[in-house]
Amino acid sequence: MKKVVVIFFITAVIIGCATTTKIVDRSGTELWGQNCGRCHNSPPSSTYSADQWEVLVFHMKTRALITDVEAKKIAAFLQSSN
Repeated sequence: MKKVVVIFFITAVIIGCATTTKIVDRSGTELWGQNCGRCHNSPPSSTYSADQWEVLVFHMKTRALITDVEAKKIAAFLQSSN
């Protein structure tokens, strides 16, 4: 029984690492679409200043359960036309 639990744990860790690597390769645009776009319409980047986008993304980071890397990429995407 212990061997099964250990094998399951190792498999889960390996799969989790592979998923994380794929997330790192995604652009801010893709991440916004996959995370933010589920609940929000796409606002023009000029709606808020760069500093305001930072605050908004930080607030939503915990609600959307996204990583720091994802949040930074999304913020850069939203700030792109400022």
